[in-house]
Amino acid sequence: MSLRERLNEDLKASMKAGDSNRTSTLRMILAKLKDVDIAARPKGIDKVPDDEIIPMLRGMVKSRRESIDLYNKGNRPELAEKEAAEIAVIQGFLPAQLNENAVEQAVTEALQETGATSMKDMVKVMAALKIKHGAKLDLSVAGPIAKARLAG
Repeated sequence: MSLRERLNEDLKASMKAGDSNRTSTLRMILAKLKDVDIAARPKGIDKVPDDEIIPMLRGMVKSRRESIDLYNKGNRPELAEKEAAEIAVIQGFLPAQLNENAVEQAVTEALQETGATSMKDMVKVMAALKIKHGAKLDLSVAGPIAKARLAG
């Protein structure tokens, strides 16, 4: 079952169960997905594949984490909780991520495999990480680690 199908099936199930918070979050995800589909039409793509949905979901999680920080600073814990609940739903559709040690190891291997020695090689390193680890590796976590190693 594709990720898109899972989202639609979960939406139906949450509606039947009367889970308004989950239903709201799933509708938000599907609306964002529709925007991504529309943006891809000039390239001749009607519906983006799963490997393009995952970065969209990660972006949604990232923006909610930023919102949580702002809500906490603004003394609005109820809004921060709502964002945290949305993150939990969104993360349920993301593949399991490599832990911190595994990310460190992956970066080390990519640096060795590409022969990277300076920041000029950053693109090669990130491409190698994406090819080898795909959706299991959050490049926004691996990027700063690789940057620090290449700069140091």
